[in-house]
Amino acid sequence: MSTILIAMYFLLMFSAAAPRVDGTAGGILQIPSSDSLAKCISRCGDIDIFYPFGIGSGCFRLGFDLTCNSSTKHPKLFLGSSTAQVTYMYSSGGLGTPIFFNLTTRPGTNTYNMSWEAPVKGITIASDNILYVAGCDFDVTLFEYGTGDMVGSCMSRCAGKKAPTGVSCNGIGCCLIQLPRDLPGFRAELVSTNTTATQSDWFHPGIMAFVSMIYYNTTAIFSSWTDPSNIFDAMLSVTIVDQPSCQSAQMNKASYACSIGSSCQNSSSGGYNCDCSSYRQGNPYILDGCMQDYNPKPKKHCPASCRRITVPFPFGLEEGCYANERFRLNCTSGDLIFSLSIAQYLVTDISVEDGTLFVSNMVKGSKAQEVVIIQTDSAGHGWDSGPPMEDQFDFSMEYNIVMKWAVANLICQAAKKNDTTYACRSSHSYCLNVTHGEIFMGYRCKCSLGFQGNPYIKDGCIDIDECALSSNCNGRCQNFLGGYTCTSCPHRKEFDPIKQKCVTSAKQHNLLLGIAIGTGCGLGSIIIAFCLILFTNKWKKGIKKRIRLAHFKKNQGLLLEQLISDESATNKTKIFSLEELEKATNNFDVARVLGRGGHGTVYKGILSDQRVVAIKKSKIVEQTEIDQFINEVAILSQIIHRNVVKLFGCCLESEVPLLVYEFISNGTLHDLLHIDVGVKCLLSWDDRIRIAVEAAGALAYLHSAAAIPIFHRDVKSSNILLNSSFATKVSDFGASRSLSLDETHVVTIVQGTFGYLDPEYYHTGQLTEKSDVYSFGVILVELLTRKKPIFINDLGAKQNLAHYFVEGLQEGAIMELMDPQVVKEADPEDIDDISSLTEACLRLKGKDRPTMKEVDMRLQFLRTKRLRKCNILPEVSNSDAQMLPSCYSLEQELSSSLTLPR
Repeated sequence: MSTILIAMYFLLMFSAAAPRVDGTAGGILQIPSSDSLAKCISRCGDIDIFYPFGIGSGCFRLGFDLTCNSSTKHPKLFLGSSTAQVTYMYSSGGLGTPIFFNLTTRPGTNTYNMSWEAPVKGITIASDNILYVAGCDFDVTLFEYGTGDMVGSCMSRCAGKKAPTGVSCNGIGCCLIQLPRDLPGFRAELVSTNTTATQSDWFHPGIMAFVSMIYYNTTAIFSSWTDPSNIFDAMLSVTIVDQPSCQSAQMNKASYACSIGSSCQNSSSGGYNCDCSSYRQGNPYILDGCMQDYNPKPKKHCPASCRRITVPFPFGLEEGCYANERFRLNCTSGDLIFSLSIAQYLVTDISVEDGTLFVSNMVKGSKAQEVVIIQTDSAGHGWDSGPPMEDQFDFSMEYNIVMKWAVANLICQAAKKNDTTYACRSSHSYCLNVTHGEIFMGYRCKCSLGFQGNPYIKDGCIDIDECALSSNCNGRCQNFLGGYTCTSCPHRKEFDPIKQKCVTSAKQHNLLLGIAIGTGCGLGSIIIAFCLILFTNKWKKGIKKRIRLAHFKKNQGLLLEQLISDESATNKTKIFSLEELEKATNNFDVARVLGRGGHGTVYKGILSDQRVVAIKKSKIVEQTEIDQFINEVAILSQIIHRNVVKLFGCCLESEVPLLVYEFISNGTLHDLLHIDVGVKCLLSWDDRIRIAVEAAGALAYLHSAAAIPIFHRDVKSSNILLNSSFATKVSDFGASRSLSLDETHVVTIVQGTFGYLDPEYYHTGQLTEKSDVYSFGVILVELLTRKKPIFINDLGAKQNLAHYFVEGLQEGAIMELMDPQVVKEADPEDIDDISSLTEACLRLKGKDRPTMKEVDMRLQFLRTKRLRKCNILPEVSNSDAQMLPSCYSLEQELSSSLTLPR
């Protein structure tokens, strides 16, 4: 029988004779200066040491002493006198340490515990960490150390197989728990769920756990879980605990830890910590630790250009020639290179006046393979993973890449307070705040009006001689510092643009006479032309009016007015004029086209009351198309349902009729499922169920709840629109048919879309409500499989999705047909229920299919059951169940209805 082995990855053994430097006494409580810390040890091995941590008297804040052990080849740093090793430190106070456990399992023992507690007060595990646990068939529950409060849980399953390696931690052989807040420590309880497994079932003889810092790829693939070198160390936070909160700490100035320019934040575990304000960088625990690093004074004799490109300050090529690392450029083989952490770019031009940097293609060998737009939030933080210096650059895509920059992430008012780092050095310059949209980037400098040059160096802005510019003044010009004056020529003199001075005009009288004659003739011509234009416009308007009236009658305008005349005033369908819709669509500009379908083209329009609408223009000028248009208007004007596209009105004055309905912003269900199948679908499993419920409800309303029964006849995913909140809107009623209350079917010319078309309707021509049910069943299959109704199979041949799904269901291979995202998010029970309902909708005989109302009720029941299972809806107690006997009978009725012929 093996014993449980718990190995903390950061535990090390020390030799008694090893040389050792520590600082266990002499802690301070006041805020030190950089000069007072100059005598302190600043490095242990390859790790830089930052205050409030330190080694030796006066070098650390009380409680944050460190120990440097140099007995090994590479010195190691530890917290105080503990064995907790420090592997890296940040100037802002954070540090890293390995937290690693290796538990050896033993037969007969199902429960294992592991715990970690901060070795010193004032240290907490940051919320930016994740607990990873690797092993097979166990449940993990994480508790806060000391309080015993549960903070998270996860479980790992291997399905009787060895746990895979080289894959992401997704619950198969490994699970993870995100820390919700900073913790002083934790206790984890692991419970094995497989009491029959042998050690050969495990990919290593036990369970491994570690705490790791979150990186951008939180599901990073590790080559081997058992290799500690692949594990990122945990991130620890600093908490000042000599006072319980910022409020009490600020009342005691003598021991307050936060320097000027920094902010105080309460810690969730008690105490507080300090942070440099959002527009600054540095160490908030020392005097002047949050100051900017901008150097406004370059050294003399700096290289001024790279080949033919001038390099002005604050940019530079050598140390001391640039204001800070943000503005460092490299001249390599005659190419001027600008470097970011993600890529290197070729610089083509620099403008200090406009605050822009022009770059072209990336240099070969850069880390990034595509252009990345670096933006900042309102606090000035960039989301790029590079250093903070990149926050001052913003990319704007044009023919080349234009990078908009700021010298420092400060507002002008704050920058002017510190003369030693203020960037605007020229006496004829001013400060300008820089924004990208609504995002603040920082400030830059600009020469004052009437000056040009470089505002970032002393006397860099020089006066512009406006008088040297021939187009500035048609008279006597006098230049002065920052501007100029222009005096008109004296009487009977005129300005000679060639001589650039006022000269006497010998032909002034003749010129004035000519001007008078010319003015009279010009005015007469203008009056005549104006009258002709008025007459022509009036004549054209009359012709247009007659043409539009003829179109209105041809397009059954009088009939449509009668069809919609009995609508209520609140739901009145409006007949728009052609002029209104031309203005709304910018004369039907192709840039306003939203899509082209079988019945016409759809444009985006903005009405005079600022409503955004979709305007459908019929494609073909044929009487059948006009009849379908009138049919759609008549049907939509009768429908009031939240999941049916709302009709605002129509226009009959053009050669082709126009339909105006509400604008749906998120496109079609078909686009979301099929446009880019290589990426994860934006629709979750719950969204797919909700969309199915809403679409089914709309169709059930058309079949049984509308004033007269309506069969859609073209139900497909491209006719299901999604608005800004992804709510479903059923659209395109051009092919729909309405029935009287005593009719059950209608014989029509077969119309629809292949892949969705009801086989029985196709062969008999009899359109029934079950035809829409079959088409809706195809949509359910699309939601489950994310395949098109007619798709190319693995053999390269076209295949019908409905037949493919039914065959797979009969063969018991339903899970192989599902979209991987559905398999991952949905319960097998939910998939089976939806698949059973889908199979019923796709039955070849219409009488064997459920009605649309039954489909709607079944989907609502399935969705309610899932919401309750996910704790979104409250569970029904036994007593409540007795009071609601209809719940069980409803489930029985819906389940049995799918097996009975109709």
